[in-house]
Amino acid sequence: MNVTKAALRKEVHYLAEEAFHRKLISGFGDGPDVNEYQIVFQGKPRHLPLEEAHTFLVNLLFNNQVN
Repeated sequence: MNVTKAALRKEVHYLAEEAFHRKLISGFGDGPDVNEYQIVFQGKPRHLPLEEAHTFLVNLLFNNQVN
């Protein structure tokens, strides 16, 4: 894994922890593939590429903060 992917994974992990503590997701962790991240949202585990996981979490946190 290159430095950029490692930094992205770290950022996704940080965002997932924040979403978890705000009770927006019920679980998170590494996906089966090194380029994926698992997010449990509304009771369903989702395996997303790192870029999509990042976008999903940013939007989830932002929309929750605005409302």
